[in-house]
This record gives sequence, C-alpha cells and structure tokens, in this order.
Amino acid sequence: MLEVKHLEKSYQKDKPALTDINFSVEPGTFVAIIGPSGAGKTTILRSLNQLIKDDGGQILLDGGDIRTANKTQLRHYRRQIGMVFQNYNLVERLTVIENVLHGRLGYKSTFAGIFGRYTEEEKQEALTLLSKVGLEDFALQRCSELSGGQKQRVGIARSLIQHPKIILCDEPIASLDPASSQTVMKLLKDLTTEFNIICIANLHQIGLAKDYADRIIGIRDGKMAFDEKADMLSEEILRTLYDQNTTEGLG
Repeated sequence: MLEVKHLEKSYQKDKPALTDINFSVEPGTFVAIIGPSGAGKTTILRSLNQLIKDDGGQILLDGGDIRTANKTQLRHYRRQIGMVFQNYNLVERLTVIENVLHGRLGYKSTFAGIFGRYTEEEKQEALTLLSKVGLEDFALQRCSELSGGQKQRVGIARSLIQHPKIILCDEPIASLDPASSQTVMKLLKDLTTEFNIICIANLHQIGLAKDYADRIIGIRDGKMAFDEKADMLSEEILRTLYDQNTTEGLG
C-alpha cells in the first residue's frame, strides 16, 4: 500500500508547488492524476521515488517512509518503483531485449551492470514480458527502429521486470497517436490488475483517464481539488480544475 501524508514542496520561498497532498492507494489500482500544466502533477510523481526532494510530509510504502530512507534503503525502495517516461528513456542503439533487461540494473553490482551480466532466467523473463506487451517478435530489433507506441511498450516491459509494487507514468501517452494511446492505456490497466500493482499516471487526456483509470486525482495550484472514482468526474469539476476559459485536456 502507498500512503502520502501532508506532502509539501516549494521551489521558491513563499511559492508552494505542493500544499498538504494526502492520498493512499491499494495494490491493483490504476490512478490518473490530472490538472492544468504547472499544477504540480509531475512534482507529486517524482517525489514518490525521491527524484525530487520534497520539503515535508510522509511517503509510506508498506509502512516504510521513503522520504527518510538512507542511501541504501532508497536504492531498495527504487527497485520497487518502476517508471514509464514521456520520452521513453531507452538506449536507442541497443536492442529491445537489452533495454528491457536494464530494468534489472537496480539488482546488479556496478560491474555486472556495466558488462550486461544477466542470468538466463532474467533473459527468459524479458522475453515473456515482451510477449505480454505484444513485442515478442521485436526482441532483437534496435529500439531506434520502433514507433513511439512500441517504444513505450518496451518501457512498460522494462518497468515490470523490476518486479515493482508501483509503476509511475509521467505523461506516458503525450507523444503518441490516438490508436497507440489507447493501446498503452489498456496495457497499463490490464497489467495493473494482472500483477496486482499500483499504477499512477499523469495525464492530460481526460477522456482516456475516465475510460481506463479506476480513480482520478485532480490537482490545481499544487493542491488536491478532486479525489474520487473515475466515473465521478463531472464537467462541473473539470471547469473548476481547468477554468471555464480553457479546454486543455478536456477532449
């Protein structure tokens, strides 16, 4: 279980980026975080694995506080938190399976990581995960030859091979066409259920958030403005989140 309590963050004095953020998420739940650009969505997401250091509060994973972890403990927590990025964060010159196996680097010594010392079991698991994301026939292809949607599916497989308790997705479909966006969102939804993990995704595509997320958290000006099941998100709430004079993300 993930619990976030009273999370605070300021980048400038007297200009809070996050104010008193509170939520908890059970395994098997797909959560979408929505809100205007600059509302604090990415700050929340990157605070959860401490890529951004927040200023106060608690981030509890199965009772342990990620915020107060020492270097060794933080490495352990980060093994349990996969990430899917808008720009994929793949090594383009390497093959698909090599990129998936990079998800095991958190479990390797520096020497083993540099020289790509992966076990046969890990290689077989990578192939199994590529099959789950529909890329089993692309294992030996360079990532530079893939489409955007295919690259994002490689990123999802890479996160799953970590054996994560949580997957964080920072605008995972922002660079994709509509068909690829649907494919990626369905994958995230299905894999969240199959692996009984927590998936939290920052999204601007409100329609897809409502279609695929179990729950939606709305952020405005660094504060929580909505936290309910996806089907509770109304046009009135959207107008409050985004202002009546903007249509950002409402399609």
